[in-house]
Amino acid sequence: MNFIVSSSVLLKNLSKISGVISSNTVLPILEDFLFDIQNGKLTVFATDLETSMSTSLEVEAKDNFKIAIPAKIILETLIALPEQPISINIDEISFGIEITSDNGKYKLTGENGEDFPKIPQQEDTQKVSFASSILNMAISKTLFAVSNDELRPAMTGVLFQLNEDGITFVATDAHKLVKFNRKDVSVAENTSFIVPKKALNLLKGTVSSSDNLVEISFNGSNAFFTFDNVHLICRLIDARYPDYNAVIPKENPNLLTINRDDFLGSLRRISIFSNKTTHQVVLKISGSELQVFAQDLDFSNEANERLTCEYLGDNIDIAFNAKFLVEMMSTMPGEEIKFELSSPTRAGIIKPAEKDENEDLLMLIMPVMINVN
Repeated sequence: MNFIVSSSVLLKNLSKISGVISSNTVLPILEDFLFDIQNGKLTVFATDLETSMSTSLEVEAKDNFKIAIPAKIILETLIALPEQPISINIDEISFGIEITSDNGKYKLTGENGEDFPKIPQQEDTQKVSFASSILNMAISKTLFAVSNDELRPAMTGVLFQLNEDGITFVATDAHKLVKFNRKDVSVAENTSFIVPKKALNLLKGTVSSSDNLVEISFNGSNAFFTFDNVHLICRLIDARYPDYNAVIPKENPNLLTINRDDFLGSLRRISIFSNKTTHQVVLKISGSELQVFAQDLDFSNEANERLTCEYLGDNIDIAFNAKFLVEMMSTMPGEEIKFELSSPTRAGIIKPAEKDENEDLLMLIMPVMINVN
């Protein structure tokens, strides 16, 4: 059994799905790609049992067969080969694999494709489709806020909430929260599911920022993402997401408007001098002036900058984790941002000063106790 394929085309397709494969696995076959050839079409699968990805391409082949091929060695071989047609021959008895190029032959051993774990199939699913750029944007704006605390599994993924009014993506780790809503995507029935972090990282690396459609199908246990000749299947997080709306303060009389790039630059500089454990920066706001202050008493480090701003409200001193603020400012769109504050002990709300009519973005950050001389 054999097939002929372009080395560069095969490498491009394998690279799209190789991120699924883990080198620390109890099942050696999970370190392989499954090559499934049917009627001249090669479909390649990769899985870690929780997340699976596949992609398809046309090849020259007369036979239908399956073979599991070690991912690391075939990827490294293809990377080292110049662009050319290659022939891959399979011994159906020993599962030996011989790759023939213009100038050489390379032999390795695969495994029986029938032993590869079964990939979940779509059953009793609901579907929604929208531009892949929306999914790309949603992941970019929420992924940094996902928790790593395995004791709270619901918060280790992003919540997808769909209804007739739109789709909302939510991520929180109890210190920060992001809520991103699109009004131009809807489904007839209210539904929600939680997508784990690894699947989102894989999607972030492969889904395009174009207007091409991404189709999401989902049921009680899995979500199926289809886009640009790639299919990703992930097991959903089976947990109840916390009531995030309950922690978003409704009354925020103090309103700060400031240039995002200026504020981000100041945070990056000032945070160098902050305590390396708390990363605390203090915002002192009065009139049209914002002071950004940090100190590390252990090393006698201290820094202070003044920025011009627009501010409506009472003078306030409030402290936040600088790392969290930098993450938020780095993903916040637009030239200016709005900070909505109420008191030094209540969460701050950050929004873009200008927004697209089809989207709403809200970020929440919890304050830290002010600890300065």
